[in-house]
Amino acid sequence: MIDRRDSALASPGLRRLAQARTIEAPPPALERCELCGEPIPSAHRHLLHLHSRELLCACRACSLLFDRRAAGDGHYRLVPQRRLRLEGLELSEPDWEQLRIPVAIAFFTRDSAAGRMLAMYPSPIGATESHLELPMWEALERAHPVLETIAEDVEALLVNRARGARRQWIVPIDDCYRLVAVIRTSWRGFTGGSEARLALERFFDDLDQTSSPEQRR
Repeated sequence: MIDRRDSALASPGLRRLAQARTIEAPPPALERCELCGEPIPSAHRHLLHLHSRELLCACRACSLLFDRRAAGDGHYRLVPQRRLRLEGLELSEPDWEQLRIPVAIAFFTRDSAAGRMLAMYPSPIGATESHLELPMWEALERAHPVLETIAEDVEALLVNRARGARRQWIVPIDDCYRLVAVIRTSWRGFTGGSEARLALERFFDDLDQTSSPEQRR
């Protein structure tokens, strides 16, 4: 006599279901806050370690905790979420040449530890620093006072002049890190190739959609 439980498992459909359950893939690993270890969603805030310049993923509670300048004890700063499209900022060819940026995409941020502006450009090997003359940056700030509002360390002026573009934004510094990752993962050969070009177009189009226009007086 066949036991009813054995008979049920003898059904091909139920047998396949039982087998599928035994080999079911484990659930994907959750991202976790790098301060307290709590699980966090894919969309989350970041903290910048001021000395190493590394980004740390943060949960909502830790983000609120560090949402004050003195909260990081001089080590961490919460990355803001402002994205501002600068339609009134125009960099001429001589301006760009004086900034000494050898490529068409770059970002500029103030390093509080070094006490100076950093000019960085993304490349297939990561972010590369370009020498920036302070008088040139100060002249830009005088001509465009909105640049004086860039929060040191955690915001940047991002400029895209690739393929004839003339687009500028004030962005959170983690957007610049994300741009570097886009280029590193999509770049092929000497010129980057079509994959990198499309990836950059998507990045900047998304940035346009998520940024607010500058309120000009």
